[in-house]
Amino acid sequence: MDLNYSTEELAFRDEVRGWLASNLPADLRDKVAEYKELDREDLLRWHKILAKKGWVAPAWPKEFGGTDWNVVQRYIFEEECGFAGTPPLIPFGLAMCGPVLLRFGSDAQKKRFLPRIYNGDDFWCQGYSEPGSGSDLASLKTKAMREGDHYVVNGQKTWTTLGHYGDWIFCLVRTDSGASKRQEGISFLLIDMKTPGITVRPLILMDGGHEVNEVFFDDVKVPVENLVYEENKGWTVAKYLLGHERMNTGRIGGSKRELAKLKEFAGNQVFGGKTLMQDVRFRDKVARVEVELMALEITNLRFLDQMRRTRQPPGADVSMLKIKGTEIQQALTELMMQAVGPLAQPFRPTNGSSDFDDFTAGLAPRYCNFRKTTIYAGSNEIQRNIIAKMTLGL
Repeated sequence: MDLNYSTEELAFRDEVRGWLASNLPADLRDKVAEYKELDREDLLRWHKILAKKGWVAPAWPKEFGGTDWNVVQRYIFEEECGFAGTPPLIPFGLAMCGPVLLRFGSDAQKKRFLPRIYNGDDFWCQGYSEPGSGSDLASLKTKAMREGDHYVVNGQKTWTTLGHYGDWIFCLVRTDSGASKRQEGISFLLIDMKTPGITVRPLILMDGGHEVNEVFFDDVKVPVENLVYEENKGWTVAKYLLGHERMNTGRIGGSKRELAKLKEFAGNQVFGGKTLMQDVRFRDKVARVEVELMALEITNLRFLDQMRRTRQPPGADVSMLKIKGTEIQQALTELMMQAVGPLAQPFRPTNGSSDFDDFTAGLAPRYCNFRKTTIYAGSNEIQRNIIAKMTLGL
């Protein structure tokens, strides 16, 4: 096992780092640094900058616009983006629907959808969770009945991230209610959000932001050609997609950036004649998180080395990255709130004026928002069950 970067990989890291420093727009970098809301135009602007460079979909095959980078180079790129503070690349098209189509899609579907996903022409969202069917996804109830050359979809999805921006949504739907197992009888559909019968209703979060939504389907007609893979075999597609999603939830580069910001801030906060970082109890908490982050990075490198050698996707134990990565993200927001104290406002001012700077104004909303990280992509409790069953054999 080799956890060190080669000379070529270090040179690649420097290339990526230099390009990001020169090409990340200052206004987008500042928005990320100050925890300001990124709208649809912000997200797509960064997407299109990377698409023009040819770096927006590194994991895709070269024939569809991929970079032909190996798994280590892709990891380096993701972590450098996180450390530089780039806007996130919304994963639903690039990292979820795209890989699904590459693995399971028909030639016609690849030709139709992949170029538009790559270029940012369509904004995608995910239709998985339902009321009562989140971590227990196989209990979903949204139905799709085949009528000639269409499916008629009825039901509801919830917690649909950025669904109010969506042009298309990929959905798990039940096409056979009589299947003997809940995982059977589920299909994977691609649905145009402009189709009559679709209603998007906002869910306002505790930080005051509009990020997630409810999506209702009332007699929505979906062409049969938008079925991915086989009817009633959607669970196979769903498992493949979730593996890709969980591999990207560690966000080590972003956590490194937040850790550095925490140290800088706490090193400048003076209480009783000494800085907060000179307080033994606080410094111990920071050190514990830093050690866990280092361990997470080493674990991630182990997965990369395994993938590099075997050329196989990660197994169930990739859930470790999701569990520990999201717990570290939450711990960093908690320590930052402790460092800032009463300067952290519960909501960002809406009138454009504030007695506090933009950074501290965004901390409390960020803290509230990051309560979700241990729930999305399968709650951490479910991830522990997966590890126990699939990896440890318990």
